[in-house]
Amino acid sequence: MSDATQHLTDGSAGGKHISGTAATTETIAAASPGLLLNSIDQRIVKVRPMSTPIDQLTRCAHSRKASAMTVEYYSVDTKLTEAKLTTAITDPIGTDRGDGLYSYTLHTDSDNIFDVSETILVPDVEGGSINGNPAGPLVLYVLSRPQDGGVEVIPLNGVAGSGLGSHPNCLPSLESGTRLVRMGRAATELDVQTAQFSAMPRKASNNCQIFKMQVEQSTLAKIAGKEVGWSFSDQEEAAIIDMRLGMEKNFLFGQRALIFDPTKNENVYFTGGIWNQAPRSVELNLDSLTEADLISLCSKAFTGNNGSKRKILIAGTALVEALSRLQYSKVLSAGETRVKWGMEFKEIVSNFGTLYVLHSEVFDQCGHSSDGFVLDPNYLTKYVHVPFQAEKLDLRASGQRNTDAVVLTEASCLVLRYPNAHIRVIGTLED
Repeated sequence: MSDATQHLTDGSAGGKHISGTAATTETIAAASPGLLLNSIDQRIVKVRPMSTPIDQLTRCAHSRKASAMTVEYYSVDTKLTEAKLTTAITDPIGTDRGDGLYSYTLHTDSDNIFDVSETILVPDVEGGSINGNPAGPLVLYVLSRPQDGGVEVIPLNGVAGSGLGSHPNCLPSLESGTRLVRMGRAATELDVQTAQFSAMPRKASNNCQIFKMQVEQSTLAKIAGKEVGWSFSDQEEAAIIDMRLGMEKNFLFGQRALIFDPTKNENVYFTGGIWNQAPRSVELNLDSLTEADLISLCSKAFTGNNGSKRKILIAGTALVEALSRLQYSKVLSAGETRVKWGMEFKEIVSNFGTLYVLHSEVFDQCGHSSDGFVLDPNYLTKYVHVPFQAEKLDLRASGQRNTDAVVLTEASCLVLRYPNAHIRVIGTLED
């Protein structure tokens, strides 16, 4: 193997790339025979790899300056809206509060989400008919939060009791696991204050990773006669594309870490990908995917997370194929093309929200061809410690090599704010 060919690597579309050495006349000839002397279609020479939607999206959106390599941030979530009963209530005996009202203490798996004066809906339990009003789901009023735990409530539309301590407005029997949905507050006319409310964000951190790419071209290669408009700027463009492709994979599937490189005697920071930052996931069987499955995906992606009604589904090849085979109806429509952030999306419209679908071969390369990621662009933040920049190196003056060199550098990371607004899509195949 000649010195020229040992530094060549295959490209994604049949081309050749030079790595580990500068671009000389010999290596250029080996990588692309005839480039220096023969006329080649410029569109064939400039082979572009697959798109990098995550990196593209973050460069179009607003980014934040990071003052250090480790970024600490707060992800804010909305307060829980429901809890489940942990202790069954059977023939309860309430505490007489006068005026025909009785209070009962409930124990739930999240007592602290309920505040005094709030109302609670028990959607799966029917209440009683009061003053001729039709019976509906049971509604409770939070009277107090006992110091020994639990939630003290008064039924607003209780049922007539038949056991010990029965009265016309009793709390019906409730099974363990009964859902309790938090509703609005009900204040008295003289109330000025209510229980304090504050959203306490959850602190998290990520590392900025230093992404680098060095491009070199020898002086002889630069001045050699070429039939094609291949210049140093073209090599920079190809290097930027390759660099962004690597960054895309780290931004999606990277593992946050900090290690000490014993060879370089320096710390190396690795960024964590957004795939592992999302707390929720949904599974789809791609071999039997139906419109109902896609509606269920939209339901989970757009409800219960206080996110936007327009989100992006970045998907691998197998998942896009399965979505393309679906027969859509008036309830779920697809086919419209939208151009946004310099990218072209296919639009899936549901009653829950709109998904912008984008195919990404990065998922295929990283072993996630059947998977996807529903991303809320409004809650994706990029932290930049070192902005993307190109620095020229004078290797001739330093006596190293007779080349023109440029080093491309960026130190950055991505974080998900409101993590529940994003969701992983795990595609499965039948055996």
